[in-house]
Amino acid sequence: MTSFPDGFLWGAATASYQIEGAVHADGRVPSIWDTFSHTPGMVADGHTGDVACDHYHRYLEDVEIMAWLGLKAYRFSVAWPRLADLSFYDRLVDALLAKGITPVATLYHWDLPQTLQDTGGWTNRETAFRFADYAAVVHRRLGDRVGLWTTLNEPWVSAFVGHGSGRHAPGVTDPAAAFTAAHNLMLGHGLAVQALRAGGVESVSLTLNLTPVLGDPEPARLVDGLANRLFLDPVLRGEYPADVLAHLERFTKVNLDDLPTIAQPIDVLGVNYYTVNRVVADPSSEGHLEYPGSEGIAWEDPHGEVTEMDWEINPAGLEDLLVRLSRDYPGVPLMITENGAAVPDGVSDPGRISYLDAHFRAARSAMDRGADLRGYFVWSLMDNFEWARGYQKRFGLVRVDYDTLERTPRDSARWYREVIAGNGLAD
Repeated sequence: MTSFPDGFLWGAATASYQIEGAVHADGRVPSIWDTFSHTPGMVADGHTGDVACDHYHRYLEDVEIMAWLGLKAYRFSVAWPRLADLSFYDRLVDALLAKGITPVATLYHWDLPQTLQDTGGWTNRETAFRFADYAAVVHRRLGDRVGLWTTLNEPWVSAFVGHGSGRHAPGVTDPAAAFTAAHNLMLGHGLAVQALRAGGVESVSLTLNLTPVLGDPEPARLVDGLANRLFLDPVLRGEYPADVLAHLERFTKVNLDDLPTIAQPIDVLGVNYYTVNRVVADPSSEGHLEYPGSEGIAWEDPHGEVTEMDWEINPAGLEDLLVRLSRDYPGVPLMITENGAAVPDGVSDPGRISYLDAHFRAARSAMDRGADLRGYFVWSLMDNFEWARGYQKRFGLVRVDYDTLERTPRDSARWYREVIAGNGLAD
């Protein structure tokens, strides 16, 4: 067996807008993803999250599936637009605890209330303070039963996919707005950590989507700065790297006095990993809208096998990333808060099993090399609304029939059940 330490936290993850549906229930207000998905041409096939997996009404069935899987933990997100009535999350948390499943709450997984977007969203500094207020309210409601809290999920995506390329809500294409949003998101994180600590939180984390950058050294350093160090260094070192700050200031100025707030100590760093970036110097390239200022850099096609998302399958990238994080930012425990693969539809999904097996082994190898990894959450528990891809791509351990909403555990779910039960992989 390739075994994991006792107490290793095996889990699965989802996000509110991607699975809940019930967008008009119990006082929920519109989010930027309601607006975006209902804007023609923004989401594949005109799909929306109006119904999604109807988890809002079917959560008990879904918790039963989690219990059958043997999950030690379930990572879900709270929908900020449901702030007027958080009763659903009371019910969900109680159901999880009744099955012995640890609830892990993420406060922001991209569904900003549209009313805040109307006043500038994350480009408006005040949104960071409203986020801290929201964090405090949710913690007061659930903090007696939820011990591990994550402030933000993937602020890089919110900032640069939402405001750089505009592929995601709110659909803005402005590099200055992207950098401003990135800074304000991190300020919101720091303020929320302060609010959670004041409420007596047990453990607080931040989840970043981190991507190893391979290729020519100079382009790789620039892209690594924008993808990774732009977020890691302010949170874990209290500063922007000099090269990243100089690049950022080509587009806008940020308030460096915010850095002590951004750098509030965290108990866990969540790592979302899917693939690698490969870049080369190319004077003719216009660069990439999600990496402002990347003119003269070209992105190579993936090497080898890819998932249905056309993402390169590279388990070694995960191993090296975890080792790098523990080396460069010591003292902060790590948790893989998302990793998984979109593969062709069907109950039989050998490609997903192969993908997860290789990545689990890479994570174990990283631990042998000194990475302080405490848990692993598979993305995703079930098929869901995959943002701008709509319902085209399927990441779920559990298949969802979008006509009937029937749930069917895939072969990968049965395989993962055995991994959890044995706390390891058969060699």
